[in-house]
Amino acid sequence: MAHPKRRTSTATRDKRRSHHKLTPKAVTICPNTGELHLRHKAYVVDGDLYHNGQLAIKNYTSVAAPAAAGDTGSDEE
Repeated sequence: MAHPKRRTSTATRDKRRSHHKLTPKAVTICPNTGELHLRHKAYVVDGDLYHNGQLAIKNYTSVAAPAAAGDTGSDEE
C-alpha cells in the first residue's frame, strides 16, 4: 500500500479543502398554495400532494396513513 514520502503541510491540505463547503438548498414559494418547498420535489399541503404547482393526489395523507400506521417499528410482541 502506498504511503506519502513527506508530510503534507497544513497550508497545502487546507488549500485542497477550500472547496469542501455546503451550499443551501434551493427553496421556492408555490404561487398557488404559498407554501415553501424544495424545487423539483412533490410536497404535501393540507393533506393533498402537489407537484409543479398542480394538485397531483387529493387526500394524499389518507392514502399514505395506513402504510405508516401498520409499521410501528417496535418488537413488543
